[in-house]
Amino acid sequence: MTSQPTPHQPTQPAPRRPAVRQQPVCQQPTLYPVRHRPPQAPQPPLSQQSASGVRQVSSDDRRVAVPAAGMPRRSRDDLLAAARHGLAEAAFARPAGERYALAHLAALRVAAAVLADRAKPRPGRRGRPVSAWRLLAQVVPELDEWADFFAAGAPRRAAAEAGLSVVTTREADDLVRQVEIFLGVVEEVLGLPSQPALTGTVPGTARSGTD
Repeated sequence: MTSQPTPHQPTQPAPRRPAVRQQPVCQQPTLYPVRHRPPQAPQPPLSQQSASGVRQVSSDDRRVAVPAAGMPRRSRDDLLAAARHGLAEAAFARPAGERYALAHLAALRVAAAVLADRAKPRPGRRGRPVSAWRLLAQVVPELDEWADFFAAGAPRRAAAEAGLSVVTTREADDLVRQVEIFLGVVEEVLGLPSQPALTGTVPGTARSGTD
């Protein structure tokens, strides 16, 4: 017997699976070590900054505050000029006591010039007068030995101004030379051009007393 052909069955399509969407792969960020920055100081107001943003430090910021009673009333340049003039007078003064007093006064004016340049009055009362030599050592510590030297000679200067014979001719001459050196040191500290000494050679004076 011949088998009858089986009627063709239509092929059912295979069920489609829902497409799975792939999530985009996110790259992990590169991690760098965290650097802790120190707290920054507050910026100064614009009035204290230049056009380039660099802070302008005024001269008052660098000055040392001292009692107002210890501040000189004259300018630095006036005091230095007066010191040079007084030193020249001391070199040509004949009495040893007068020469010593004039030289010591010139040194005091040099110290006052330093205060006028490097110090500023402290707010508040003027207070009592303060020794310029003590303030000099406070404002410019590298001049403390000079301050001690001239402070030790202050009583002798007062006695010489009173007409007492308390210094010899050699002591007066030595002080004149010390003040010349002190003036040059101060000019260097203040950044000023050194001026030639005006004292020259002391004219022939009577050598009295014990040299």
